[in-house]
Amino acid sequence: MLPIALDAMGGDNAPGAIIEGAHLAREAGIPVLLVGLPDVVGETDFPSISASEVIAMDAEPGSSVRTMKDSSLVRSAEAVRDGQASAMVSGGNTGATMASALLRMKRIKGVSRPAIATTLPVLDRDRPNILLDAGANSECNAEWLVQFARMGAVYLRTLHNVEKPRVGLLSIGEEDSKGTPLVKEANKLLADAEWQHAAGAEFIGNVEGRDLLGHDVDVVVTDGFTGNVALKALEGTASAIVNALLQAFDSSDDARTGSALLMPALAPLYGRLNPDSIGGAALLGVNGLCTISHGSSSAKAIFHALQVTHDLVQRDMVGQITAAMATKPAS
Repeated sequence: MLPIALDAMGGDNAPGAIIEGAHLAREAGIPVLLVGLPDVVGETDFPSISASEVIAMDAEPGSSVRTMKDSSLVRSAEAVRDGQASAMVSGGNTGATMASALLRMKRIKGVSRPAIATTLPVLDRDRPNILLDAGANSECNAEWLVQFARMGAVYLRTLHNVEKPRVGLLSIGEEDSKGTPLVKEANKLLADAEWQHAAGAEFIGNVEGRDLLGHDVDVVVTDGFTGNVALKALEGTASAIVNALLQAFDSSDDARTGSALLMPALAPLYGRLNPDSIGGAALLGVNGLCTISHGSSSAKAIFHALQVTHDLVQRDMVGQITAAMATKPAS
């Protein structure tokens, strides 16, 4: 397959951790195309595309992408558009990554707005849940949420072999009458059997924040503002719990002795909660694959982002979503 374009300048730990992650990926058989400033990246034995600009993490996304056309982000997206790369991965400015992908790759027909789909660990199950939108669209309308549901169902079915994903709408109560005007309108549209049949999904109604990591739903749909707040709340809670446990384990000789016995059982749980094990979130709805990694991504996180992206390429995620969005609901 074509290599994955990796933005070597993206993230707080660039380019060192990015290049190290690329080496880990290559050892696993994943081809990588580095995109970045030659003087900063230095000499490597990876195929590369030169860029002369870097979009800062705090830069305004839209104007930066339009004016900094020789940035590593824009060049990465162009590599996918021009057939030099099969996908792109970046841990840089999230908004600029989305804008680069959207402006260079364009939208899939039938998609009004792309959405960020992030995986949520289910602690006692190998397969995760999916949350979207996790931050691409802070304001949405009800029709977009139905599109997110269709794309999320295809994503989960294609990547994790879930035959009929259960879709839930994030709200403040399970009753159809609860929620904002947007949630109430979206609930009515999602309850329509025609889109569910076309997408091969099942709408189970409203779900609450406590359901995000549970077994009762597979795909959770919401607007990007709410989704991003929910995601960051989960990340912060997981980090706080892990830090509190580590402090407790080191609080006394007895605690240290007990922790030595517990660590083998707790290590898999830590692995599921560690953001580095996830790697990144997919931008669904653009006519090309784009994975957005966390700004503080380590080499391990970049490797996992490349690994997931490689799987999405092999499973033809873009083709699957394109076909699903073109499917007309049964009349």
